[in-house]
Amino acid sequence: MAEQKRDYYEVLGVDRNADEAAIKKAYRVLAKKYHPDANPGDQEAEKKFKEASEAYAVLSDPEKRKQYDQFGHAAFDGGAGGAGGFDFSGMDMGDIFGDIFGDFFGGGGRSRRTNNGPMKGANVRASVRITFEEAVFGCEKEIELVLKDECKTCQGSGAKPGTSKETCPKCGGKGKVVYSQQSLFGMVQNVQTCPDCNGTGQIIKEKCPDCRGTGYIASKKKIQVSIPAGIDDGQSVRIREKGEPGINGGPRGDLLVEVIVSRHPIFQRQDMNIYSTAPISFAQAALGGEVRINTVDGDILYEVKPGTQTDTKIRLKGKGVPSLRNKAVRGDHYVTLVVQVPTGLNDAAKEALRAFDDATGQTLKKQGTTDSKPKKKGFKDKIKEAFDEI
Repeated sequence: MAEQKRDYYEVLGVDRNADEAAIKKAYRVLAKKYHPDANPGDQEAEKKFKEASEAYAVLSDPEKRKQYDQFGHAAFDGGAGGAGGFDFSGMDMGDIFGDIFGDFFGGGGRSRRTNNGPMKGANVRASVRITFEEAVFGCEKEIELVLKDECKTCQGSGAKPGTSKETCPKCGGKGKVVYSQQSLFGMVQNVQTCPDCNGTGQIIKEKCPDCRGTGYIASKKKIQVSIPAGIDDGQSVRIREKGEPGINGGPRGDLLVEVIVSRHPIFQRQDMNIYSTAPISFAQAALGGEVRINTVDGDILYEVKPGTQTDTKIRLKGKGVPSLRNKAVRGDHYVTLVVQVPTGLNDAAKEALRAFDDATGQTLKKQGTTDSKPKKKGFKDKIKEAFDEI
């Protein structure tokens, strides 16, 4: 009695509504896993490979898949006779086996596309260091780097003047070579980039003495970089077509300049906001008044309220970092006020503080207390009560 076949969707492990890409991906995984070349002598693996290949042959073909969805395995009983006798004619499995045989025989995986058409040049990366203020307001910087340009001697051909490139004899100018690989289903053709001409379709017999056949000459160049206002540390500026030259007439690559922002001794940044601390004297904290605060726009005078405590945070609206999208929109600057305790007092200052302490003590006596023993007042309490009396 013939063995009953499994559902093709179950074999590949895909949903019945799976698209072509999902079916191909599922089969590629199974084909690599169970291919006989990866499992020599393993009959169970060979059986699963044939089963997966049969399922893929049906589900990858829209017409066959339609018949299978309607009639099941009965749609192919007439010419099938099991996985070993299934008709694989007409199957496009080039990229599938390109992956498989590339892994097994060192072919580098999927067949590479030929590169004899125009290709964009490679991007070049560089870096530039700027100050905190330059990051906030933007600036112009000049960087120097080595870039390639078309060789003037050979006009970029790479061939010695008076000579020219020749058609590659290995690929016939196509930039690709076709080779055959024995598989379970017979000979399978695969395509790879020609190793002699690297896909260009042409070779150089007599190379240019200046560029040695590359077609390019490297030289130092100075490039102006416009740093936009609001850029942050680690972000990059892209300069179009300032990278490596293109291939076969393609455009140059881009220059990507990473911005490194130096640390600031006072300011710290978080997104579009700036943070800092500002010292105020004991008298300014107690009596209030104007204090000078540093900002990226310069020093400003801020009116401190009487009785301001240390670590009080204030907000300076619109004194932060501009938005990269709209420099008219800015973040805020948050300042932490720190009350400075006086040190190194001279005799006059010490006497004044003693008088102040005595005054606050007299105030406490006048106010009285409900405790049998007077509660010892702290320094801040004495200051507060002194000002209450005044």
